[in-house]
Formats: sequence, C-alpha cells, structure tokens
Amino acid sequence: MNAHHKLPASPQTIHWGYFDSSIAPAMRIASGDRVTIDTLSGSKEESAQTPTLLPEHAAVLENCAPQLGPHILTGPIWVEGAEPGDTLEIRVESIALRQNWGYNVVRPLRGGLIDDFRTLQILNIPIDIERREAHLPWGLTVPLKPFFGIMAVAPRPEYGRVSSIEPREYGGNMDNKELVEGSTLLLPVQVPGALFSVGDGHAVQGDGEVSLTALETALTGTFQIVLHKATGLNFPRAITPTHYIAMGLDPDLDDAAKQAVREMVAWLVELKGWSPIDAYVSCSLACDLHVTQIVDGNKGVHAMFPRALLDKP
Repeated sequence: MNAHHKLPASPQTIHWGYFDSSIAPAMRIASGDRVTIDTLSGSKEESAQTPTLLPEHAAVLENCAPQLGPHILTGPIWVEGAEPGDTLEIRVESIALRQNWGYNVVRPLRGGLIDDFRTLQILNIPIDIERREAHLPWGLTVPLKPFFGIMAVAPRPEYGRVSSIEPREYGGNMDNKELVEGSTLLLPVQVPGALFSVGDGHAVQGDGEVSLTALETALTGTFQIVLHKATGLNFPRAITPTHYIAMGLDPDLDDAAKQAVREMVAWLVELKGWSPIDAYVSCSLACDLHVTQIVDGNKGVHAMFPRALLDKP
C-alpha cells in the first residue's frame, strides 16, 4: 500500500530562490506515494504589513535568506528509482489556502509595462478563505483559483545553481494557472531521485501575470507522485480534467508559441498516431494558445487541446 507523507515548510526543508541538483533531499518517497506539502511566500519586505505571519514563515525569514530569486520552495523530495530519461507524474489532488492574506508587488523595471509603471507598490490583500474570494482596496472582488506557480524537478548538474525565476525544461516558475486541483503535471527527470520541489503559491492569477506577481500566498498541496521509466519526455506537459496542455518557454514570445505548438503536434502524434501534418492541422482547428506569463525572463505560452476531442474510443 502506498504511503502518505507530510512535508512542512521550515528552515530545514526549504530552499529560497534557486534550484540546484546538489541540494540534499528533505524527504524520500516511493513511486505512487502521496505527499502533503506546506509552502510559504514572501520576504520580510512583502510580509511586513500583515499581523498574522505563520510561525514557520517567521522562522524562515529569521534564519534563511534568498539566493538568486524570490521564491521560497519546499523540498526537494527524492523519488526512489528516478533516473534521467524518466518522467515524474505529479497528480495535484488538493490545494488549500493556509492564511487569510496574500500580497501583490509591482516593481520598477519588472513586469509587462516597465515604461508605464515605475513605482514600487506592495499590496497586502485580504483573503476570505470560506468564500474563496479576494477583496481589493478599490472595490474589486476576485474569485480564487489557487495553484502553485512553481513545480519542478532539479536541473541537470552541469547547470549548477540557477535562479528560481526562469522556467525551463525541468519545470520551475511556469505560472500556469491551469494547474489547479485535479490536474496532472508531467516533468522530465534530469537527475537521480528527480528531486521535486514546489512553491510560489498563487491564490489567483490571470494569464500573463502582467504586473509581475499574482496574488501570492501560502498554500498546502497534496500530490500523488508516480514515476514512469524511460519515457524520453523532454519538456513539461500537463493534463487537466478538460485539456491536454503543451508548454513553450523562450525569451521571445513568438518562439515560445512555436515551441508550444511543436510540443502539441508531437504529443498528438504520440497519442493518436496521426501524421505530423494532420496533427498540425488539428491544432489550427481545435487548439488554443494562451500566454502563460510574460514576466519571468523565459516567457510562456501553453497550447490547450480539448480532451473531449481526443479521449473518444
């Protein structure tokens, strides 16, 4: 019978702002195990306005410091038997809000409109956990749709220590708002043990994440993690209750779109046995391209193909 583990966030179980294949695992699990993981979000600056800081968040802020990037990541988790060339399947079973506030930051020289907004603004935004709504100070109420902006395996060793900001083939800061409860993320394993980490909790975000941040907050997620051997997957993919999703990541948004389409064409060939040109035409008729985010160095586009058209016998 598969085990169910709990991984809290603490100074001993987080890495702040970076990925590195040399980080010692915070936990070891077997394929098929379930893990409930607590995450945190926010530096001292971003958390200064709240009177309700989680005790473990206070401990991290007191004892840890960011390196390279801003994201507090819980993990990594070693998956027994994982090797480069395998695929890690991350089934997102549940996502829970951990606190009654979140924050949004606009920073000079960052975001989608750097010439228009040059002022630092940090908003502390109340979250109604029971109603699953956020109430903005100018009167807008936004329904919440929580997800983790970062889910990742460790990068290959030759990368060394890299920032948590730029998403790459190992996943990372993809900021894909479709990865909510009931979705599945497929990641290509880069190192022995896979070394899975998660963080960057978002209570809600629009496609694009145009002002640099979403409604950032602390979340708890429960995941089932399944290892698939020797799959040859090269880039992240996702499956939601309604869509197959292929990812594209590149500093150039056009090139990110091309990659997303190429990844979807290849996936349709695998799934249905169609010729590449038939898959390409199918994408033109039935696949939607969404701008995942434009603020993380490597911009994101995700291609969404309806499962209703593909899962028929």
